[in-house]
Amino acid sequence: MTAASSRIVRHFRSLPPPLLAFAAGAVAATGFRPLSLWTLTLAALAMLLGLLANCNKASHAALVGWLFGVGHFWLGNTWIATAFTYQAEMPAWLGWIAVFLLSLYLAVYPMLAALGAWFIARRGGTITLALALAGCWIVAEWLRAWVFSGFAWNPLGAVTLGSFGRPGLALLAPWLGTYALSGLTVLLGGAWYWAAIAFRRGAPPWKPSLAAIFPVILMMAPFPPPGQGEGSLPFRLVQPDIRQEVLNEPLHFEANFIQTAVLSGPAASQDDTTLFLWPESGVPDYLRPGYPRRYYVATTYAADPDAARKRIGDVVGPGGMLLTGTVDLVLNAEGTRAAGAKNVVTAIGPDGAIAGSYAKAHLVPYGEYLPMRSILEPLGLSRLVAGSLDFLAGPGPRTLDLGKWGQAGVQICYEIVFSGEVVDRDSRPDYIFNPSNDGWFGSWGPPQHLAQARLRAIEEGLPVLRATTTGISAVIDAGGVVRQHAPLQTATRLDGKVPPALAPTLFARLGNVLPLGWAILLIVAAVVASRRARR
Repeated sequence: MTAASSRIVRHFRSLPPPLLAFAAGAVAATGFRPLSLWTLTLAALAMLLGLLANCNKASHAALVGWLFGVGHFWLGNTWIATAFTYQAEMPAWLGWIAVFLLSLYLAVYPMLAALGAWFIARRGGTITLALALAGCWIVAEWLRAWVFSGFAWNPLGAVTLGSFGRPGLALLAPWLGTYALSGLTVLLGGAWYWAAIAFRRGAPPWKPSLAAIFPVILMMAPFPPPGQGEGSLPFRLVQPDIRQEVLNEPLHFEANFIQTAVLSGPAASQDDTTLFLWPESGVPDYLRPGYPRRYYVATTYAADPDAARKRIGDVVGPGGMLLTGTVDLVLNAEGTRAAGAKNVVTAIGPDGAIAGSYAKAHLVPYGEYLPMRSILEPLGLSRLVAGSLDFLAGPGPRTLDLGKWGQAGVQICYEIVFSGEVVDRDSRPDYIFNPSNDGWFGSWGPPQHLAQARLRAIEEGLPVLRATTTGISAVIDAGGVVRQHAPLQTATRLDGKVPPALAPTLFARLGNVLPLGWAILLIVAAVVASRRARR
């Protein structure tokens, strides 16, 4: 344990247990980007285990887990409050209340993990409790990713990621899955907890010293990423730095398009095969024909969808293919008005024809649709994104066959954070395209988003190409190494060749059955250890 971690622990031990649990949860969140203080995360997990060990009632254990979760998710999700500053329908201060209320709900999952661990290990020892909490934490994170549509942001395992040039301990994700990587993080915190107990009980110094040093060695070891060569498909990935203040303003649509098109560089010649990648909201025009005329005229400068697609074809050239974020309308049965919309990625070929599309499946509550609209809208609540139309969900992962431009998997914006849900397993892509608009989320959201995209690349053994409006755009190879990136609020373009995919990983074949299997093993081990301790 580092000197800084030791000082934090000594200070916290003087706090009342409920406040200590909340503070420990907040400290645990400092291991996420952009702070990356993983030593504090491990120290906070050790503190959580200590608090649970001192609980003599199930209700006390549940309260400790819940308060830990409130602190953890409150600090880890503060970037959400920034989104409220980019809309005029609701006061900006409501964002901080929204973050706190969200934390009250998300804290249920650490509470379940803590309660389950306490029941399993209440008569066991330190190791039993750590094993039980690790297994229950895996299950709780998996539940958090899908219950009530799921909110999988910031799995605990994200703290194991190394710097851009190395995957760190997250290199184990192909054999564990992200949720089991979170369980491993709990075990590392458990090693520190055991070391602290052993020191206090007068064990031979080498034993607790080894337990304290081992997690540090694992976290800091320069594990080499899997060997990879260079790809063969050229790409141009554009980050136009279109700020949120003007992104959805019709008066700026044409200027935004021109800025993105100019950054894309010269058109690809007939002899080229170049993949152009634009971010979410990359094209303001409706590209599909068949909508009532007023929708084209009222919202875009290119009132003719055929003309809009043709000028895109002129930008990419005869050897180019564009993947870009767009919006499709869903008309009512009569075809007279829009009943909804879809957040899509559209593939536009050199002739301006639509070569395929993908509709976002994991939509953001309150961002892309308003739950219980008939109740909340009269109360003055609205979506953060302008407009009264709710977005409708697509069917889920699919692979776009782009011919000589490869097999493209697509995940729009925060869909990339859902472990095990980003790839069509019956049609494995060559790469994953992840367009996003992170301009809503201040300085903390984008680096956390990028970290989770890196986890998907490692798990699936697939490169991930992120094109964002304002950053952080990146080219991530199949080992989780960031080969290129564009920093926040910079207008630029990344050029290169799409990194090659690896052979399907164990996680790519099994999905979240893999981490749930690890959870069962840990829980069974904790049950066996607990029964032996009772004899």
